[in-house]
Amino acid sequence: MGGSTPIAVTIAGSDSGGGAGIQADLKTFSALGVYGASVITALTAQNTLGVTGIHDVPPAFIAAQIDAVFSDLAVDAVKIGMLSRPEAIEAVAAGLARHGQSTVVLDPVMIAASGDRLLVPEAVESLRSLLLPRALLITPNLPEAAALLDEAPAENLAQVRGQAERLKALGPRAVLIKGGHGEGPESTDVLLDEGGFFELSAPRVSTRNTHGTGCTLSSAIAAGLAKGLPLRAAVEGAKDYLTRALARSEELEIGRGHGPVHHFHAWW
Repeated sequence: MGGSTPIAVTIAGSDSGGGAGIQADLKTFSALGVYGASVITALTAQNTLGVTGIHDVPPAFIAAQIDAVFSDLAVDAVKIGMLSRPEAIEAVAAGLARHGQSTVVLDPVMIAASGDRLLVPEAVESLRSLLLPRALLITPNLPEAAALLDEAPAENLAQVRGQAERLKALGPRAVLIKGGHGEGPESTDVLLDEGGFFELSAPRVSTRNTHGTGCTLSSAIAAGLAKGLPLRAAVEGAKDYLTRALARSEELEIGRGHGPVHHFHAWW
């Protein structure tokens, strides 16, 4: 654990439009009172309408960023987002091992909110075998949970629970399957940790400003863990923060597509 200043690191892709990825992560850390550092795994040419290009950072340079950050900063929590290729996943897994990081929140980003695929198919197996066992928590949405298991997406709570159990068997200490892609007036997330199942429901916010929701939630959880909160409290706090950021997103006028959530709703 670090000093008196909580520090979190995001290992993820950059979103040139500023709504998701590294940019969303750093905004979330800042809004929640945590110092944020970053390791950039890919550059995207992206806006609120979609992704027009992905430029992968060479694995050796991902490793160099990891070594620079972790050799100097006393890091309390790590959030991992977009890793589009097996070589990037290998570099990150090796870096986490080198620096003994275990407070890891893995958001298995596979598909952007716009529907663009962010992961080459052969990377899924690397993610499964190399990073899932290193994670304290993984935070897939319904399509991502299905893709990790090579199954059809869950259609009801019983199926979600079953998928959570099968994902936890792959090695992470806890699994949070997000219900944002589901139907109905409530969005229910299902957490499976050492203590069993825990469900978190919030009213479904009707807004097109959904860009970066997954990045924001996983970063908010990492921020809570960096501040020393137990996992369930960190998840509850993050869900509350994201729900407010979604509800207040209409105050921002950004772009012509899926706009960002309002990370600084408490401030401006």
